[in-house]
Amino acid sequence: MGGGYQSSLTSVGCFQQQAMEFSAPTRPGAGMEATGLSTISGSLELYGSVHHSHMTPNTSVTKTAITPKHHYIAVAVLCYVNLLNYMDRYTIAGVLLNIQNYFSVNDSSAALLQTVFICSFMLLAPVFGYLGDRYNRKFIMAVGLSVWILATIGSSFITKPYFWVLVLTRALVGTGEASYSTIAPTIIGDLFSGHKRTIMIAFFYIFIPVGSGLGYIIGSGIATATGDWHWALRVSPILGLIGLILLILMVPSPPRGASETQGLIPLENTHYLDDVKYLLKNRSFVWSSLGVTAMAFVTGALAFWTPVFLSRAQVKQGLKPPCSKEPCDPSDSLIFGAITVAAGILGVFIGTCLSGKLRNRVSNADPLICAVGMLSSSPCLFLAIVLAYKSIPATYVFIAVGETLLSLNWSVLADILLYVVIPTRRATAEALQIMVCHLLGDAGSPALLGVISDALNKYNPESYSWSFRSLEYSFLLCPFVSILGGLFFLLTALYIAQDKKAAEMLTAGKILVSGQTPVSGQVPPPSVST
Repeated sequence: MGGGYQSSLTSVGCFQQQAMEFSAPTRPGAGMEATGLSTISGSLELYGSVHHSHMTPNTSVTKTAITPKHHYIAVAVLCYVNLLNYMDRYTIAGVLLNIQNYFSVNDSSAALLQTVFICSFMLLAPVFGYLGDRYNRKFIMAVGLSVWILATIGSSFITKPYFWVLVLTRALVGTGEASYSTIAPTIIGDLFSGHKRTIMIAFFYIFIPVGSGLGYIIGSGIATATGDWHWALRVSPILGLIGLILLILMVPSPPRGASETQGLIPLENTHYLDDVKYLLKNRSFVWSSLGVTAMAFVTGALAFWTPVFLSRAQVKQGLKPPCSKEPCDPSDSLIFGAITVAAGILGVFIGTCLSGKLRNRVSNADPLICAVGMLSSSPCLFLAIVLAYKSIPATYVFIAVGETLLSLNWSVLADILLYVVIPTRRATAEALQIMVCHLLGDAGSPALLGVISDALNKYNPESYSWSFRSLEYSFLLCPFVSILGGLFFLLTALYIAQDKKAAEMLTAGKILVSGQTPVSGQVPPPSVST
């Protein structure tokens, strides 16, 4: 090779034509780094993924001095805050019967507490995604966590005439959580790579079901112990203050892409519209995001309404009287919370192990695991719903199996996003996925089930038995959405290997022009053509 080359490249289904210049060494091996990456002395534009300022053999990138021990401490802190986020999110569901009695609100009004939270979370996620790809991520998370702490503690002092204020504070809580959930996984992605990243992501996401389950347990337990549901909302802010201090002191802000490039190739940000175009052309990202949306619809509906549903089922069977004053019987929230914790831990563990064992042998193993989890959970959820009027123990068993199968996906889904998207666009990808999955998923599913339940309940509003049936019939929507989610993941499996390879090549700066002789250490991606 001599001089510069220019060519238009097309990556099938992923990238549009991009102009690129390559300048090779004057003799074999000249200017090569120890890693085998060739010297890039000209302008290299990989759809905005690699810094295209002039680079020489002596080009170096300043690395943050972070020891491996600090990496693990940072992940532990991020996991702790993630636990608190989800614990707070489902504390409301754990004391929902108390809240309905206290404010005298129906199912559709009660569902607003979850809907406004998810809507603010969803709408602000793209904002934090944009900021997270460009500015100090630790500072953004600290500000968001502070908003969450203040809003949650404020909501614990609301009195009967002001239900609308409780709704407003839940929206503010969503604002705080949007900053954290969008950015935290990208920091883990920059601290670890390969199998270690998979393990760390698994630890991070295992606290979604664990935190959710603890929300039911702690919320209902404290409400019962104090006789006032307001106290249930005061635990997580106190623990959150500890998390904020740990976040500021112990979590680093590593360079974006540090784990993949080892600091040898500086990555730069691009225009937001370019980022969005890149993601919309990434078919694995699009189809997996739709799969996550279906999963969010199901888990959001189950998480919010299951304790109320089980309580009404027992009233119908004559096992306990309806709740007429605080504190309501917390047993359903406690049992469901314990099941959620156990099923979540087991499901994430199984999913991570399957991914680790199959990924090297089956290139599309991850989306197939997600598809199996969604499709097989559908009959379990259906049986849990239709057997509730007859056998509460059978319902608990099928809920446990269904939640375990759904939990196979948590860490696997996060890992898919990290390896099919280049580092400088991961926060944007997290944000867009959050926006879509909440917009079409759990932002609407609790409210939709509440509206359907209220509409059916009008036919016999005085009957406790019919109040159970109306919620049961609305719940039957969930198994069908699970099937739809499984189909989306099967479509993801068609493109995952190709999109992963393309992301790796873009990040490493190893794209070659068709017909060019490979330089040592460069392997052209099979999906790139002239």
